[in-house]
Amino acid sequence: MTETGRRERKKAANRQALADAALRLFLERGYDAVGVREIADAADVSVATLFKHFPGGKEALVFDQDAGRETALVAAVRERPTGHSIPQALCQLLRDERSRQAREDPRFADFRRLIDTTPALREYARRMWLRHENALTTAINADTGLPENDPACQALAHFALEAVTLVYGRDDAESALDRIFALLDAGWTDTTKHSTRHGGA
Repeated sequence: MTETGRRERKKAANRQALADAALRLFLERGYDAVGVREIADAADVSVATLFKHFPGGKEALVFDQDAGRETALVAAVRERPTGHSIPQALCQLLRDERSRQAREDPRFADFRRLIDTTPALREYARRMWLRHENALTTAINADTGLPENDPACQALAHFALEAVTLVYGRDDAESALDRIFALLDAGWTDTTKHSTRHGGA
């Protein structure tokens, strides 16, 4: 392994250790009762290292997958298989995300409760959601070639992301997600029926 590879692995390990330590402490004691120095100590790194990885501070530690999720949303649009509509591709991505979260992190329900009960985290989540919506809108617009600022692109991005909130806590979450995206797909297909890119937008 090259020295660059080692450094990148060390950085990734430190970042993950910080995110894990933060979530554990927040769930144990509450978000407001935990300071950044405690998190850094728990991850065995300096406070300077914490802010190097998470310049947004405590809130950013909770949403450590922020950048990766935005990248995945954009890639779902740009790299979807031929013949797949944008709503179909986004639905599959969000279904996969839900399955992975439930499989890999048994604390996911506690994580959601932490956000719901902490005003600072709710506000951070709202700002993050808006960034993702804007990035997704731009990707949809670029892919379809619809006029800039076309309201249909923003509407699709908005309701695709909102779907996750709508199905949260439902026993039939997956089937509910499918129904929401079937509705979005029908409307989107009608709106873009004159587009031929990818065999249909």
